[in-house]
Amino acid sequence: MKNVQQLLLKDFYFQYDIQTRFRDLDAFNHINNAVFLTYFEDARKSFFERWSINLEERSLIVASIKIDYLKQLKHPSNLIVGQKISRLGTKSFDILSSLFCGESQICTATTTIVCYDFLEKKTIPLFDEIKKDFNI
Repeated sequence: MKNVQQLLLKDFYFQYDIQTRFRDLDAFNHINNAVFLTYFEDARKSFFERWSINLEERSLIVASIKIDYLKQLKHPSNLIVGQKISRLGTKSFDILSSLFCGESQICTATTTIVCYDFLEKKTIPLFDEIKKDFNI
């Protein structure tokens, strides 16, 4: 497997376009590191919509996020978030995400997601939709 800091956009089967916003800037006139999390959240929401999960009965809860920052980012920039499932557990899975500006990799994130039943208030086994996506 490639080092996650050497991945290319073509290594991701799901891609999501996003643009920087003026409000994303920090005092040093580049995109604030905290904002990258919101870019990954937007892409993850779209990623989840592919599965058409009934969120009243079962849900997906973020348990952990780790972000590695590789390069600074200026505004305005057109970005692409690449995502794919990188690990399956029995009740959780990981999404590997990478933010690209053109061909340049800006940062990477690994997000651990837990399958959860809100009616029963407990974790549950992985949904079949997720298992199928892992094999793409």
